[in-house]
Amino acid sequence: MKVLTKEELKLAEKTLRRYLPRSQQAYGFVVLINRVEADPADVLVDHWPDFSVLLVKPIKQEEADLYKSVCIFAKDGVALKNALLETDILDWTQYLCLSFDLCFEETMKAVAANRGVPGTRKSVCHMMTLHDSSDLPTDGLSEQVSSLQASHAALVNNTWKFRVGEFSERMIRKMILNFPSCCVLDSDGQPVAWILTYCSCAMGVLYTMPEHRRKGYAKALVSIMAKKLHSKGYPVYCFIEEDNSLSYRLFASLGFTEDPSHRLIWYTFNEMFLNPH
Repeated sequence: MKVLTKEELKLAEKTLRRYLPRSQQAYGFVVLINRVEADPADVLVDHWPDFSVLLVKPIKQEEADLYKSVCIFAKDGVALKNALLETDILDWTQYLCLSFDLCFEETMKAVAANRGVPGTRKSVCHMMTLHDSSDLPTDGLSEQVSSLQASHAALVNNTWKFRVGEFSERMIRKMILNFPSCCVLDSDGQPVAWILTYCSCAMGVLYTMPEHRRKGYAKALVSIMAKKLHSKGYPVYCFIEEDNSLSYRLFASLGFTEDPSHRLIWYTFNEMFLNPH
């Protein structure tokens, strides 16, 4: 597969726009890669410029980078299967986390079986998008709203459902340092609710400390973050697990919508090789 250059990435961004919403995650990755020098990743395609498969693959700089997922966009299952079986673009001998369209689940299971690699279905998510932020409410919070600091990474990681020790804490620290975040601070200046931006430009890791819930913090933070992302020209979207009806209702109430035919799934392979300190 071909690694895209900086100039080719600009064209890839325009091409991916044509395949929204199914290309949303890959598009979000490329948007940030084209604008922010952080979290280096290779963007690879099976053919250029008329690609059928595009991968966003993090560049491993340290052991913790193994935890980062590889984003896969494909136009059809045959092209995807061929790209993964006929090349060694993925190292199937190490831990892998892959995200892709749910419609390709059987294709990916077949590829993994061919490679003799055990896989685990980790999460299936709705993808919700906001196209117009002008109707979002003002935050109306009397508490101080700020951005997260790197020193808050451990706190955020310890409350995150998908944490994997030091690996995920390092990833969260990089998210805080490089991408937009927002939090509500208590009277001591400590975060009690927050939301971050993934390197795919999706907003997420939304959380409110139990003792501070039912105060409207989540709604306010989503609104603030959506406006912030929109002002930068970034796509405004999020992933919500299928069983998280509370978050789904929250985002829907703020005008986020989804294509009901599209779901994103995360699969992990060789989990026995993931050993955070």
